[in-house]
Amino acid sequence: MGNINTVSDIIRVHGVERADRTALVQGERRLTWAELYARARQMANLLAANGVGPQDRVAFLDKNGIEHFEVFYGAALLNAVCVDVNWRLAAPEVEYIVNDAQSKVFVVGREFVPILDAIAANLTTVTKILVIDGDGSYADYETELAAQPDTDPGIASTSADVAFQLYSSGTTGRPKGVMLANANFFGLLPLAKEIWELSPESVNLVAMPLFHIGGGGWAVAGQYEGATSIILRELDPAGLIRLIGEERITHGFVVPAVLQFVLMVPGAAEADYSSLQVLVYGASPISEDVLANSVKVFKCKFWQAYGLTETTGAVVNLPPADHALDSPNRHRLRSCGVPGPGVEVRIVDIDSADDDPRTCETGEVGEIWIQSPQVMIGYWNMPEETEKAITADGWFKSGDVGYLDADGYLYIHDRVKDMIVSGGENVYPAEVENVLMGHPAIADVAVIGVPHEKWGETAKAVVVKKPGAEVTEQEIIDYARERLARFKCPTTVDWADVLPRNPSGKILKKDLRAPYWEGRSRNVN
Repeated sequence: MGNINTVSDIIRVHGVERADRTALVQGERRLTWAELYARARQMANLLAANGVGPQDRVAFLDKNGIEHFEVFYGAALLNAVCVDVNWRLAAPEVEYIVNDAQSKVFVVGREFVPILDAIAANLTTVTKILVIDGDGSYADYETELAAQPDTDPGIASTSADVAFQLYSSGTTGRPKGVMLANANFFGLLPLAKEIWELSPESVNLVAMPLFHIGGGGWAVAGQYEGATSIILRELDPAGLIRLIGEERITHGFVVPAVLQFVLMVPGAAEADYSSLQVLVYGASPISEDVLANSVKVFKCKFWQAYGLTETTGAVVNLPPADHALDSPNRHRLRSCGVPGPGVEVRIVDIDSADDDPRTCETGEVGEIWIQSPQVMIGYWNMPEETEKAITADGWFKSGDVGYLDADGYLYIHDRVKDMIVSGGENVYPAEVENVLMGHPAIADVAVIGVPHEKWGETAKAVVVKKPGAEVTEQEIIDYARERLARFKCPTTVDWADVLPRNPSGKILKKDLRAPYWEGRSRNVN
């Protein structure tokens, strides 16, 4: 295999060396590596014709599809940066991200034209809008692409250049653009074969949303090896079962809830999973019941992966050997596993000074710090937030609270930040609270995470009403849904006369959360 040192090298090398092998499959549509490379070259020229140059941003809003990879690799050939926008976001949130990224081109799926219509006039840096399967209101993606030559612009990238920018919710309400450089990806990609046994012969399921590192990052891990990517646009458990058998899928990354949904499909246990070799899961721990049934039904190796967008995905892995339910070490299933190659994990006393952090003893709970080539280069145009997140000597403060046992296994216990993880999506209460405080009936509000059987956690609003105000639970939920992505919105509301606060005025959210997590071994899911 030719030298692959940057994301752009992936398409340039495989587009030649694996020209006739299948690169992408989505439904009935298939692209070889040569075809993908040709369309990426055309996309690069289309982007360049609309003012996109090295390190400029290109925004993409659509569900999983082949077009994402045409844009992703087309941008890479220009040393530009693809910004995948969470399609679950409300129109004001999408507008903020596209503008914050200073995107020059905005590619939108037809399904999301209503959002585009609502924000198009407010996009301050966009010079070209392309709509996939357009209806004539905007420039048509395929028409514009077909008009371009398929010559490679020949622009090189370096390891320090940003390759991908994903947005996470912000602790203060502002989404943060996580800048992932080529070097971050290549801290992990060469290990994909060693860790997950990905190879050029692998058939890799891309089922998670591509705006997540567990979607886009996982896809790139397989593509680095030259594997075939099977793209699932939307989760359909019955369709996924058929797809595994028909396409002879060997690898995949899912969240535990997906495994649970698949197992609930009538006849799931009798389907053909003989091609499966490795399933990787993450975002939340797996229950013993789901794991036991999954092992029995799928009969393949299972890996758990722990990581964040800021760490380019997996930095801690629980190997297949620790998934054996009859093992004397079955307690390790509650852990995330052990740090991967080139990764250091440190547990730091939360109360120690920033300029003199104390490393915790074995078994002692503290904040999880991570040092790895996979750690992001920083937050886009947020130097102060970057400085808060990454120490001068390169340790990333995860915001998760946990401990290391005597064998080096990492256990998650809680979170330093008030972040909620609902169905794999990060929700920062401050963002939700800022919106809810705009409701005329609300005097004070706190948003907390509470257990949820399906999504792991869900947001609950604890509301203090203004004197004499009348408002229902549903009215508050609907108010949030008009302004925020649905997954961020509270699903329930509790009422309070006053919120508990410390002497400095900070809401004591642990006190609010405590009753809902009573009797559980950990305070987060």
